[in-house]
Amino acid sequence: MRLRKTYLALILMFLYAPIFILMLQSFNASRTMGAWGGFSLHWYAALFQDRNIAQALYNTVTIGLLSATIAAVIGTLAAVGINNMRKGAKKIVLGLSSIPVANPDIVTGVSLLILYLSVFRLVGAGRLGYMTLLLAHIAFNIPYVILSVLPRFKHMNKHLYEAALDLGASPRYAFLKVVVPQLMPGIVTGWVLAFTLSVDDFMVSFFTTGAGVSNLSLIIFSMARTGVNPMINALSTLMFVFVMVLLFIINMRDSIKLKKLGG
Repeated sequence: MRLRKTYLALILMFLYAPIFILMLQSFNASRTMGAWGGFSLHWYAALFQDRNIAQALYNTVTIGLLSATIAAVIGTLAAVGINNMRKGAKKIVLGLSSIPVANPDIVTGVSLLILYLSVFRLVGAGRLGYMTLLLAHIAFNIPYVILSVLPRFKHMNKHLYEAALDLGASPRYAFLKVVVPQLMPGIVTGWVLAFTLSVDDFMVSFFTTGAGVSNLSLIIFSMARTGVNPMINALSTLMFVFVMVLLFIINMRDSIKLKKLGG
């Protein structure tokens, strides 16, 4: 038992020690990481005064929210369609839907780039930019939403939808008021996962964006190429804290629901 606890502690230390060091260095007044110059918020102030980072933050948040929301809608409808298929067709479509999840990001990014360039050449207009980046994020987020929503059908009472129809509800009303609430935990999980993946993504964004349009991952990469800028530590710390707060809120929400159901 003691050996297991020691092993677990070493694994957690290996995973989280670099993050804690990064967070600590974001408050280092010195520009070099090898020397501690005292506690300071200078790099956070410099971070919020940088226009390029501010624009990248805007792109990251808007693309994350839009792509996660659109992917949640499309992925939920796709999950409903897959669930209503016959067993053989369901396995085939589900297998095809799982391929993008296992597919390397670089393959997805290059494939989307080739698709965009082919469409631009076909229509004779268009360029890489904000819209192509948004569509790319929607595309790779949809499979994650499908895989998050599908398991909820196993816990859903199949007869409630039919009962709503028998009581006079329209198919649309029955779907929105009966089916969607039961799928909501999976939809929320898929949305959070899609938003997190969108904020975190670098490889697909690198191939599907154009000049003048960057997200935070691309900005961090461009800053790191010219040397270790302390603003990277501050930016990475804020991104980490934001994701952790988001996950904490979701977990608290689920815990409160479970307590209400248990009570």
